[in-house]
Amino acid sequence: MSTPHSPIPSALTVHRASRTLEIAFDDQVYTLPIELLRVLSPSAEVRGHGPGQETLQTGKRFVEIKGIEPVGNYAVRPVFSDEHDSGLYTWEFLYELCINQAALWEEYLQKLEAAGFTRESGRDAPMIKQGAGCASH
Repeated sequence: MSTPHSPIPSALTVHRASRTLEIAFDDQVYTLPIELLRVLSPSAEVRGHGPGQETLQTGKRFVEIKGIEPVGNYAVRPVFSDEHDSGLYTWEFLYELCINQAALWEEYLQKLEAAGFTRESGRDAPMIKQGAGCASH
C-alpha cells in the first residue's frame, strides 16, 4: 500500500507496438518494457511466499498487456497475454521499477544466463518454426 509520501502516477499508457508501459509521475515520465513488468511481477506465482521461493520467469520477451484494471487508489492489476493476472502493482512498486530499471534488468539477464536461458528461450517461449532451407551441417 502506498504511503502519503509515495508518488502517485498521473498517467499510465500501454504502447502495444513497442511493448512498453509509459508511466508519468508528476513531471517525470518513465518507460518500462512489458517483459520486465511480467518477469518481476509481485505475484506469489513469481515471488513465492518467502525468500528463496522465487520462480525465474522465462520466455517472456514477446508478452503483451491485454488490459489494466485499477485496484482501489493504490495499484493496478495488468492482464498479460500469457494469461498472468495475479500481480498487484502498487504505485510504490511501479515507481521502484522505474527508478531501478537498469539494475533490475541487468540482474534479470544475469539470472537467465546463469540458468542457461536467453530472453527467447524457456518453458514459456513461443515455438518458432524452422524454415525448410535452414538445415545445419
